[in-house]
This record gives sequence, C-alpha cells and structure tokens, in this order.
Amino acid sequence: MSKVRAIRGATTADENTKDAIVDATREMLESLVEENSFELDDVISAFFTTTRDLNAQFPAVAARKIGWVDVALMCSHEMFIADAQERCIRVMVHINSNRSAKEINNVYLKDAVNLRKRGFEEDI
Repeated sequence: MSKVRAIRGATTADENTKDAIVDATREMLESLVEENSFELDDVISAFFTTTRDLNAQFPAVAARKIGWVDVALMCSHEMFIADAQERCIRVMVHINSNRSAKEINNVYLKDAVNLRKRGFEEDI
C-alpha cells in the first residue's frame, strides 16, 4: 500500500525574470521526477517558495507547463534571513509512493547546493 511522501527540492534562478524562474523551476521538477521515479498521477500537491528577490513569476507556472494541471499548487515567499541564499526557489512535493522515507531523493541544484553545505536545510 502506498503512503504519502514529501520530496524537497531547491534551485536558484539566474535572474528575476519570468523565463529564468520558470526555467529553473522546470529543471528542478524534472530532476525530482527523475530521481524519484514517480508519475504525474502520484502527485498530490506542491508548495513553492521563493526568496523575496524573485517576484517576476510564480514558480507554479513551470509545473503547469509540464502538465501538472490537476495538481494543487501554492506559492509563497520565504522568511527574510539576511545571509540566506539569494534567488532561491524551493518546493515540497507530496506524492503517493511505495518508497520508504529513506528512499526519497531530495534535489538541490545550482547555487542551492550551498543549502546542504551550510546546514540551513537541516533545521527545516
């Protein structure tokens, strides 16, 4: 029997433009799917956040463009922390999966790999 699992992803946009936000988000979502081998029908919801320096587009637009049209999506801004990663897009995707929590692969791309090095994600 499958369980609900959460998968986290993070990336950075090269600039605060519609195209840069959508392109970075699409790459992150496609990497999450590839790393965790789930199908569109497995996706329950996705919650996106951006740092406050990204406001040209909703990251959820990228999800819609790759076919996530019947998935519940939400966007918000992250808390402002002075030394936090800039131009960062994060997502938490909820899926139905037969994988254990330890088998879930979170994905950190571009400058967001620094989140793992600095330990910010350890507290979140």
